[in-house]
Amino acid sequence: MKKILNKLFEQQRLTKQEAKDVLFQIANEKYNNSHLASFLTVFMMRPISVNELAGFREALLELAIKIDLSEFNTIDLCGTGGDGKNTFNISTLTSFVVAGTGNKVAKHGNYGVSSVSGSSNMLEYLGYKFTNSEDTLKSQIDKANICFLHAPLFHPAMKAVGPVRKELGLKTFFNMLGPLVNPSNPQNQLVGVFNLEVARVYNYLLQETTKNYGIIYSIDGYDEISLTSAFKLFTKENEQLITPENLGLKRIQQSEIFGGDSVAASAKIFVSILEGNGTEAQNNAVLANAAFALKTIDNSKSFEAAFEEAKSSLLGLKAKESLSKLIRN
Repeated sequence: MKKILNKLFEQQRLTKQEAKDVLFQIANEKYNNSHLASFLTVFMMRPISVNELAGFREALLELAIKIDLSEFNTIDLCGTGGDGKNTFNISTLTSFVVAGTGNKVAKHGNYGVSSVSGSSNMLEYLGYKFTNSEDTLKSQIDKANICFLHAPLFHPAMKAVGPVRKELGLKTFFNMLGPLVNPSNPQNQLVGVFNLEVARVYNYLLQETTKNYGIIYSIDGYDEISLTSAFKLFTKENEQLITPENLGLKRIQQSEIFGGDSVAASAKIFVSILEGNGTEAQNNAVLANAAFALKTIDNSKSFEAAFEEAKSSLLGLKAKESLSKLIRN
């Protein structure tokens, strides 16, 4: 690790192979916590290169516990986190709304590191039991239209670095990696990122895959469609700048999508929205993300049609039913 750290401290980039090798060593717990913290810190001080991210990604996917959900046409809705905005769990709620429309969701997620409540914190609080049993996950996706892949159960390298990430309490390149390493390799993906540079790196990497994808970055810093500002949307076909007004929706205030200062407070908001009692601002933020997820699966849908389909799922309590079925199975 000293050799790698010296190279990085001299402001050199890692090759794809070097990045891959380091991740294998991290997974095998070859480094002490000081080395790990130093290594993670480098990538907070400068942008990660495409080769570095590609090498880290390849290593994690090779090391991952494999799961085959290819019989389902799935979508993952996962943000990088690390935007420091502390919203309620928009991507997790969006996942249940999409599941409520009858589409299949293979949601990849983890505990929050730089936020109060990540998707894993939320689902665990609501009574979901994490598993990496393929049979159980297939049964969940079959009955509830959704299953949840808790990252540490599938990624030994993420598990190995978890305590250091928690102690740092800052976004690291593992935030960038999470959405790129869903072990079930879903055919569709809508992913939010915390800055424009990461969006462009993602676009470069995802163009090399066969996925249908959309990459979202809100111009005021959110890793999802926040409706507080315009947002960038990258797809295989093009790059667009879209405003809430373009979608026929009101621009909202940041305070209207705040997530509370504890998991319990976030869960209260989460359940209230799922039960059809969300504010217009909360509902619209979730529904806008769900509509673009539905458009990612089927690009022939108009935004308006996708939004109405999502609205029927949320306010018709089909999204809530998906959560109930998931927790029961």
